[in-house]
Amino acid sequence: MQLVFKEKGALYAAYIPAFADGGLFVPTPREYKLGEDIYLILTLPDDPQRYPIAGKVAWITPANASGGRTQGVGVKFPGDEKTRLIRLKIEEILGTAISSTKPTQTL
Repeated sequence: MQLVFKEKGALYAAYIPAFADGGLFVPTPREYKLGEDIYLILTLPDDPQRYPIAGKVAWITPANASGGRTQGVGVKFPGDEKTRLIRLKIEEILGTAISSTKPTQTL
C-alpha cells in the first residue's frame, strides 16, 4: 500500500510515537485483522526516496467510529534496524511537533 506524505502536518497526524518501534495510521476502507501483516511503501515530505515497511496491524478504527474518526488501521513498525532509521527520520522531520497537544488521527 502506498502512503505518501506531502506535508509535515499530515505526517504528524498519522505518526504513532506510542508504539515502541514507531508506527503510522493508514486511512483505508479495507478491513484488516489485528496482527495481520501489512506492507507499506512510505514517501516522506520533501524526500524523493520511497521506504518499504513490513508492519503489523496493531489497532483498527472501524467505519462510523465515534468522534468522526477516520476509518483505517494503526500499523506498528517492526523492530529492525532499517525501520528504526526510518522512525528516526520521521521524528527528525517532526522535531518538537511530536510533543504537541494538537489532535491526531492516532491514540
